[in-house]
Amino acid sequence: MLSVLRIVVGLLYVEHGLQKVFNFPPSARGPVPYHFLTLSPGVAGLIETVCGFLILIGLFTRGAAFLSSGEMAVAYFKVHIHRSLFPINNMGDNVVLFCFLFLYLVFAGAGPWSVDSLIGRSRARPSETPARNDDIPAIRPRRDHLEAS
Repeated sequence: MLSVLRIVVGLLYVEHGLQKVFNFPPSARGPVPYHFLTLSPGVAGLIETVCGFLILIGLFTRGAAFLSSGEMAVAYFKVHIHRSLFPINNMGDNVVLFCFLFLYLVFAGAGPWSVDSLIGRSRARPSETPARNDDIPAIRPRRDHLEAS
């Protein structure tokens, strides 16, 4: 279920980023001009698009989720909290949910259906020829006492 959660959250997050950067899907409020050098929608749109895609496929999930969690915390305290203290009143409930879901992914990882998992499995694969006990110094039997007598 961790992978399903990651995929759904990544898909929703990349959708927010695509709407900021490319106005896709078109916003009901009309298009917002995109300026790269602004915090929002510029940097925020870029983080949401790139990190959302990385989280969606499960590549560099912990780093992307950490960056996304921080971006959502900044968004809440920079935009939403000025409207009201309560997330339901300041329309920041989705921002809070994203923030804590991404924080969970930082510690839980990507799950089994991810590129991170595929990379981890390929590194953990055993070598083609298993080592004999005599080839490993810690397991090699000591024969010094037999040769002394």
